Amino acid sequence: MNDRLRRAALAALLALAACGARDSGRFTGYAEADLVHVAPGIAGTLQSVAVARGQRVEQGAALFALDTDAEAAARAAAEARLAAAAAQAANLRKGRRPPEVRAVEQQLAQARANLEASTAQLARSEKLVEQGFLSPLQLDTLRGAQERDAARVRELEAQLVVARTAARPDEIAAAEAQRRAAAYDVEQSRWREEQKRRTAPVGALVFDVLFRVGEWVPAGAPVIALLPDGALKLRFFVPQPQLARIHVGGRVEVGCDGCPAGLDAVVTFVSPQAEFTPPVIYSNESRSKLVFLVEARPSEAARAALKPGQPIDVRLAPEAAK
Repeated sequence: MNDRLRRAALAALLALAACGARDSGRFTGYAEADLVHVAPGIAGTLQSVAVARGQRVEQGAALFALDTDAEAAARAAAEARLAAAAAQAANLRKGRRPPEVRAVEQQLAQARANLEASTAQLARSEKLVEQGFLSPLQLDTLRGAQERDAARVRELEAQLVVARTAARPDEIAAAEAQRRAAAYDVEQSRWREEQKRRTAPVGALVFDVLFRVGEWVPAGAPVIALLPDGALKLRFFVPQPQLARIHVGGRVEVGCDGCPAGLDAVVTFVSPQAEFTPPVIYSNESRSKLVFLVEARPSEAARAALKPGQPIDVRLAPEAAK
């Protein structure tokens, strides 16, 4: 029921409740439903509606969908970033490519050959210096060349170790963090896409369709109103003198225009706050005009017979009327 009709019905029923105070155990009220309003989490243009008013839907059935072009593109971009981050993390766990490693190996082999040549030349020159055929100055030059070649060999050996080893742990950890961040971006983009496609949270009757295809739907605005099984409740008003005869768990008889006999309901709520029937003037003489809201859950037979907004008459069950 919309608010205007609910207020009008409430005013009329409060007035009827005052008249009904003379009839012990007979109260007036109406049937109301706790509707489930299904809304998108993100605004967009309504693209399709899969149900119609009055249709029965089961839990998980598709209800409606908004346009998802922007969300689908964002998801594709996030998936691409995830693939790149995962590849980068995997690459850092490896050494260099085999051709790069072989190139360093060949450079190392060349450096070792140069070292062998310079070492042999130094040995020969030392003998020549001892025999007086070569000046000591030339020997110093050859020793410098031999040390240079040895240093080059050590350098290339270190480069070969680096080429065969993965990246530093900190670099790998940073790349793995980027991969996880990209994975979360993918999850978020999928969530945003799912927010524009809604399914039935429970088995229910489609009570109303509030938007049409092509309309702009704000975020959080209900598109479908569902009436779940067991969501119907009865609301009636009990005058203050009769309140002591009503308690939670008690049974009441329910009647309405055209309804079969024998309908009943169980009281689930008794308001702790009183309401006045018109006129709103309190005095010791007007205590009978105080009424209390009571809610009850109808039986299965009563739920089948009643509709939301339908006026009802409620009587205390024989055991409660004593």
